[in-house]
Amino acid sequence: MEKEIIKVRDKKFVTYLSSDDIQSQIARMADTINVAYEGKNPLFIGVLNGAFMFASDLLQKITIPCEITFVKMTSYEGINTSGNVRQLVGLAESIEDRHIIILEDIVDTGLTMAKAKNDLAAQNPASLEIATLLFKPDCIKEDIPLRYVGFEIPDKFVVGYGLDYDGHGRNLQDIYQLKDD
Repeated sequence: MEKEIIKVRDKKFVTYLSSDDIQSQIARMADTINVAYEGKNPLFIGVLNGAFMFASDLLQKITIPCEITFVKMTSYEGINTSGNVRQLVGLAESIEDRHIIILEDIVDTGLTMAKAKNDLAAQNPASLEIATLLFKPDCIKEDIPLRYVGFEIPDKFVVGYGLDYDGHGRNLQDIYQLKDD
């Protein structure tokens, strides 16, 4: 794949993961989840705003009975994590005795997922796992188990496929990495 350079706001980005690669990996993740959760009717909890595309594409490939809902959490300001996780929109349904799979676009420091997992675990689900499209192992600050990981990526800022830079770039079908100048 030829590296396309795009501009989002005041930054330049280069193609990092193609939409075909993303869709292939999501299909593999869905196949694994379909087997692991057969007969369990899992509740997927997508973390907005970033995971909306991942959640949509993954759920289209889930063949077992399931449900989905969303919460909204954020810790980013610009291209840096603020370290302060805010839950903006909470969960409306009971998750007690439910099999829960949190859907996240990217786990870097792990702060957002640690808060989400702690908040949800307090509600006594039958099981609680995390599925993330992207994982930056070099940035992790919280020891949280990630059950399903699409891609491990280096510590570089990425945009596209739901991920944004100051609200822009979520609509891109590929994932782009901040270009080194």
